[in-house]
Amino acid sequence: MDVTAVMSPTGATPAEQEARPSAPTSVAAVAATAWSGLSYLARTMGVPRGLRGLAVEVAWTAVHLSVYPWGLLDEALRPGGVHAHHRTDPLPPGERSLLVSDLDGAGTPVLLVHGIVDNRSIFVHLARVLRRRGHGTVQAVNYSPLTALTGDIRAAARDLGQHVERLCAASGSDRVHIVGHSLGGLIARYYVQRLGGDALVDTLVTLGTPHRGSRIAHLLPPTVVPRQLLPDSDLLRELDEPAPGCRTRFLAVWSRMDQLIVPQRNARLAHPDLQVSNVRLDHVGHMAMTIDPEVVHLVTCTLSGTRPTRERAAAAAALPAAAG
Repeated sequence: MDVTAVMSPTGATPAEQEARPSAPTSVAAVAATAWSGLSYLARTMGVPRGLRGLAVEVAWTAVHLSVYPWGLLDEALRPGGVHAHHRTDPLPPGERSLLVSDLDGAGTPVLLVHGIVDNRSIFVHLARVLRRRGHGTVQAVNYSPLTALTGDIRAAARDLGQHVERLCAASGSDRVHIVGHSLGGLIARYYVQRLGGDALVDTLVTLGTPHRGSRIAHLLPPTVVPRQLLPDSDLLRELDEPAPGCRTRFLAVWSRMDQLIVPQRNARLAHPDLQVSNVRLDHVGHMAMTIDPEVVHLVTCTLSGTRPTRERAAAAAALPAAAG
């Protein structure tokens, strides 16, 4: 069902409601945001590992900014992405032993979805590691950098669904894995939960995704997407609605040092109808999640195998029974 066509009692769509100006931010909300900021600084600057994590975050952000233009140019030069053009013989024995041995898992395409005002260049390291581990098809999708100003998460999720279908058709696979960073994880989650994407998405990994919103959104322009990212927005309440029989498994990675998710625990995913594993990090910044060795290893291990269709169906059928 196209949820954007569902009208409210006032005759406005959810996106139109979110686009309307809201009441001024309360003093309590500002105070809570300030307190969260002070707590974040204490965690970041208070211990050596925090200082190291901050240094990595700053360094990787600088590197990412330098390769950001290539993320746009690469899409124009290679619109089809990189397919099965990898060799294992140059790999040292230690890395070769980590190759995906499950043929079904190695043949399942991996789709990488970037965050707000970003592009596929954020995944340059993760994509390389996934290919070296044996994943034959690893693609990163670019959506418009203007999404934050003129876009809508529901519309972006529909576009993502079309990309998933094209990738399945091109690769001959009946399912994909998705790794979403920041806003990309929320777009992918909406596709899976609300647009039937669980039929095609085996595993969804979210890295630093504001599943419960972020107070940082108060600082963004008052357009649709920032309002959808506010805690308790209409879109987030929609994602809290029942999702019985959802076949996709979820891995949500969040960090206590994430400077863009306030409070940081809002990047945890909790839903009674979803098969979710949450992993907490302590000293990894928002941008550095895509290069952190622990995160990269966790993602590659999670995507190294797929579940047979019968097993996925049985797991989905068990969810409503357990709830009852």
